Amino acid sequence: MKKTTFVSVVAVALVTSCFGAFASAAEFLSGIQWAEPEVIDPGTPGKAPSDAVVLFDGTDMSAFHGAERWTVKDGAIVAGPGAVRSKAQFGDCQVHIEWASAAEVKGSGQGRSNSGVFLMGKYEVQVLDSYENKTYFDGQCGAIYKQHPPLVNACRKPGEWQSYDIIWKAPRFDDDGKLLSPAFVTLLHNGVLIQNHFQLQGDTPYNRAPAYKAHGEKGPISLQFHGNPVRYRNIWVREVKELENRRIHEPKLR
Repeated sequence: MKKTTFVSVVAVALVTSCFGAFASAAEFLSGIQWAEPEVIDPGTPGKAPSDAVVLFDGTDMSAFHGAERWTVKDGAIVAGPGAVRSKAQFGDCQVHIEWASAAEVKGSGQGRSNSGVFLMGKYEVQVLDSYENKTYFDGQCGAIYKQHPPLVNACRKPGEWQSYDIIWKAPRFDDDGKLLSPAFVTLLHNGVLIQNHFQLQGDTPYNRAPAYKAHGEKGPISLQFHGNPVRYRNIWVREVKELENRRIHEPKLR
């Protein structure tokens, strides 16, 4: 038998053997019947997914309360006195927001484009120009304020647009106000993971220790004004819900 023929015969035998073993292998069945995932349009770059609630698309601030002294210029929000909060409220969610610090560098530490994104109006992700600007680490850009620094400093240069993508798991409380499960946050800054499913110790004040106080299942997205120039654009939120499912049998092999 020629060498090439022998190799071909061996290859066919191996494939047949492997296929037979795969076909006869047991299959694990979880016993959980899942709802079919919804089909959405993920959107083109710079656009929101089809299932998102758009809070700012470059036109006006009608989706917010308290925005009387905030302005819109060239498709971006220019922060002004007072905090703004979304009219829509959210629990577990995905938040996308783009922001830019002042192009002209003035001040240092906490005095450079200081602002914040507050989940449920209570839990702050710090906004700050931390490009070549040192401050306390749990108060720099991307920190969970006064609780956890970012894993890395991913800040762009002053004046350049930056992005936050926040995955938020809201805390749960029982009917008596007791904490059942804490909040968790994952944060990507300019596409870089800087908070990895961090467990919050409570709210994020400056002048006391963090603490949980019972509140509703949903709350607004708030933006802070700290007296420094900062701009925002392209803000949208997706509610995150677990797929419906039910157990139809115990786990088994078949």
